[in-house]
Amino acid sequence: MILDVDIRHRQGAFALEARFRSEGRLTALFGPSGSGKTTLVNAIGGLIRPDHGRISVKGRVLVDTKRGIGVPKYRRRIGYIFQEGRLFPHLNVRQNLLFGRWFTPRAERAANFDAVVELLGIEHLLARRPSALSGGEKQRVAIGRALLADPHLLLMDEPLASLDEARKAEIYPYIERLRDEGGVPIVLVSHSVAEIARLATSIVVLADGRVIASGPAAEILRHTSFFPQAGPAETGALIETRVSGHEGAFGLTMLATRAGTLTVPNLDLPVGTPVRVRLRARDIILSLTPPEGMSALNILPGTISSFGEPDGPSIDVEVDCGGDSLIARITRKSAERLSLRPGLPVHAIIKSIAFDREVLGGAGGERDL
Repeated sequence: MILDVDIRHRQGAFALEARFRSEGRLTALFGPSGSGKTTLVNAIGGLIRPDHGRISVKGRVLVDTKRGIGVPKYRRRIGYIFQEGRLFPHLNVRQNLLFGRWFTPRAERAANFDAVVELLGIEHLLARRPSALSGGEKQRVAIGRALLADPHLLLMDEPLASLDEARKAEIYPYIERLRDEGGVPIVLVSHSVAEIARLATSIVVLADGRVIASGPAAEILRHTSFFPQAGPAETGALIETRVSGHEGAFGLTMLATRAGTLTVPNLDLPVGTPVRVRLRARDIILSLTPPEGMSALNILPGTISSFGEPDGPSIDVEVDCGGDSLIARITRKSAERLSLRPGLPVHAIIKSIAFDREVLGGAGGERDL
């Protein structure tokens, strides 16, 4: 178990009661402002001591109030990345990176400087001062500095919140590489459904200081009820695909799924590359028969597996497409008119607008630095 948390803590009128376990390479703490995300991550990092409970990371107990254990933050071997890079302005990038090594005994230094620099794509920045870096570059350097301290865990407290969309798009691939190749588990604080859908392998959902759901990202994101502030506009299904080919003449890429092929706008990736795709509930239409005479390129056969709870005029329908579960948000009237029921064969029609850059993310195997 990578992360095991069971704590209670009160700060003034706010009470946090959080209990969850995660084995994910990147665990996202999700919830609206005031839900307890930052309090929880500060308890893990040692910035606050919880009133009651226990926290362990990779089997190492950091907090156990019953046994009187409270490992000081400087001995927890946890890297902390904030919204701003917080780099030393008088040091260049190389010097900022090497500063991280000072917190690790020489005999325990395992992270390779050149490998970290290559992983984050910051070779060309080493001689620059922070004032000459973009927001995304500063965050990549801050991540590198944390990695070079050889942490057992990385905490990222809304690291992209201060960046515009262009800078976010710049840094997403590096966090994905860190998740898949870095060998260090990550806890990411976020209030963006799009962000956690792209990056998380596990999700913990908080509301009013309580954990209301936790588990694998693909499972949690199926339930629109966990994300009332975003609703069906953002939630849906995650599926893992691989690039199977390209149609250069049309600017398209084919992705292989368990149920068939998805055709998406061109991705500059070689054949065989893993790609995570988020299919939003709002972008899927159901048909009882194979549709003809339509502009839609993406039609996957499947079988209805279950229904969610009705939400006003709408209902979520889960469709099993060859082992990949998709969620379609349709009206209750449509469900009744089509006589939809579990076990019924259907065709999931995915709108072409579904495949904007926001829903296509990287995925890959693990490789230690």
